[in-house]
Order: sequence, then structure tokens, then C-alpha cells
Amino acid sequence: MTEVIKVDPLYPELDKIKRAASVIRAGGTVVFPTETVYGLGANALNPEAVKKIFIAKNRPMDNPLIVHIERLDQLQEVAMEIPEEIINIAKIVWPGPLTFVLKKTDKVPKETTGGLDTVAVRMPAHPIALALIRESGVPIAAPSANLATKPSPTRAEHVIDDLYGKVDMILDGGETFFGVESTVINVTVNPPVLLRPGPFSVEELEKIFGKIVVPEQAKGTGEFSVALAPGMKYKHYAPSKKLLVVENRGILRDVIKELIEIGYRVALLCAKEVCKEFQAEKVEIIELGSERNLYEISKNLFDSFRKLDKLDVDIGVIHSFSERGIGLAIMNRTRKASGFSSIYNKEDVWKYVSDKVK
Repeated sequence: MTEVIKVDPLYPELDKIKRAASVIRAGGTVVFPTETVYGLGANALNPEAVKKIFIAKNRPMDNPLIVHIERLDQLQEVAMEIPEEIINIAKIVWPGPLTFVLKKTDKVPKETTGGLDTVAVRMPAHPIALALIRESGVPIAAPSANLATKPSPTRAEHVIDDLYGKVDMILDGGETFFGVESTVINVTVNPPVLLRPGPFSVEELEKIFGKIVVPEQAKGTGEFSVALAPGMKYKHYAPSKKLLVVENRGILRDVIKELIEIGYRVALLCAKEVCKEFQAEKVEIIELGSERNLYEISKNLFDSFRKLDKLDVDIGVIHSFSERGIGLAIMNRTRKASGFSSIYNKEDVWKYVSDKVK
């Protein structure tokens, strides 16, 4: 039986945190909120505990986990040969949604790193997460607390839907802030390589590092052959319903019309400004927030994918967003959630919907 405990997100009750920490120390699994999404945590240095994460999520074993620490000196426990520059940067950006890929120490088992000699590490900016790591006394490995391929959870109810009965404890700290997972950057190479976009934007990274490499895969247009960090390989973030991404917003209405003519019941996932244009159409509307605030869009993105699955429709359509700032993370998650089903002209619709005939 999974125990669900409500915890104050700003001032976590110590007795509740201590109960959760005892589960971690005993080799169990605890779901907890971070500033990005909810994480499914276990002792990062205990291979048997880490295996429970993969089993609960039905996650491929070669998909590495992020190790969460609570203070900077813990970094030396899990990573080695850390450039002085990275130490100095970590002092500035942590706690926060930026993950570094570094060379791992022998203390970190292969189960945590997907068999690699590197480890992904970050310090989360959430009172509950920091308190849990501190009271547990060990680094905590934690991917997003969802079933593999499903949208990441931004609320405890999302976790309950996916993992109730599969984990030992869920700490309910309310809604997360950013709604998309942390930015991941590989700093074992020079210049550093962006592996997964997130709340910490490319523009901010360039101010820090001067130059970074942004491969096409980071835009969500394909997968890396080897996963150095989560979100690089395998289907991710996806609703069960088919999702199409209209990259050319000028054809959005034509695409929806085409789908309706084929015989599909359609849901449109859209910014508030765009939704207003489709109120009279024969579509279900899922509003993501104002396009003037992409952080609002990111916060609601995964919840909108889950809402899509609960609607009586056949297919979802989402339009593109600016790729500046957190917009790159939004488009990365959206393209991967669609299974790379991007629409550039209305004829592209037929590449992805062949089970109905006019």
C-alpha cells in the first residue's frame, strides 16, 4: 500500500520528512516534488533500491537517472575530476533546474547511471526535496514519477494515477513550478553540449559558458543513440491519444478542418490567444495559458496531455511556440510527445492518420 502524505511546500513538517527519509534509508521509494516535476526517489548509492525505480516506472535499465544532492560538498561524493569552473558555476546556479553530466565516482552504481561512466547531478530548488535529501543523509536518484512514456507529473494526483501501489510513499506538496524537467548539459566536453532543454535556457547558459553546442536532438526532432541523461532516448512525455504538432501555424485551421473531414474528433491544445479563434469550431479546447508567458505554458503542458487522454476525442493537435527561453523545452517535450509527428503543410496529416478514410 502506498502512503500519501500532504506536506507544506514552503515549510515542510519535519516529522513527515523524517518518516519519508527513513523509507529512503531502508532502501524504499519516495515520490517528492521538485521545482520542475515530481520525482521518484531512492538511495542513489544503493543498487537494489535504484532497481525499484526502474521496476515501478517500467523504465529501460539503460536510461540513466539524475542524482539529487542537497549541498555542494555532496557533489564530490558522486562525481570526480570536476573542473573548478563547474564548481564555481554550481555555487551560482544551485539550487536550481540545471543538471550537469560529469564523470562518476566508484560509489555510484551502474544501475544509477545506466551503465555509463558519467553521472547526471543537480541540486533541486524545492524545500521538500532539499529537506528529504538532508534527512536521508544520502544522494537521491530520481527520474520523473510517472510510468515510462507517460507525461511527467506536475501534481500529486498525476503520480497517484500512474504509480499508486508501485511505490512506498508519495509526498504531496501541491503543484510544481516549472512543469518541465531540468536542463541537462554535458560538461565533460568542451564546449559543453546541451542534452535536454529545460527551465534554464540556452540564452542563460551562453551567458555562463560563452559557447555551448545545441544539437538538433535537443530541439526534439530526433533521439540520441546513447542516453547520457534522461529524456534523450526512447518515447517520452506522451499522452495515449495521438498528438500532432502543427509547426506552421498559418495552416492550423486547415489541419483541423482536414482531420474533421476525415472523421476525427479533435482536441486543440493552444495558447489562450489562439484558443479564442477556435471557440466556434467543432473541436474540444484545452487552454495552456497565455503565449505572453511561456512559463505558464510549460507549467500546464504535461497536465494538458493528461487532459487530452480523458477527453472523448480521437486525436490532439497542438501548435508550435517560440523556441526562445523555456520555449525550446516546450517544443522539445511536445515533439517527443507526438512521436515526432510534425505538420508543416496540411498534406502532412496523411502521414500520421491512415486508419480513417474519407
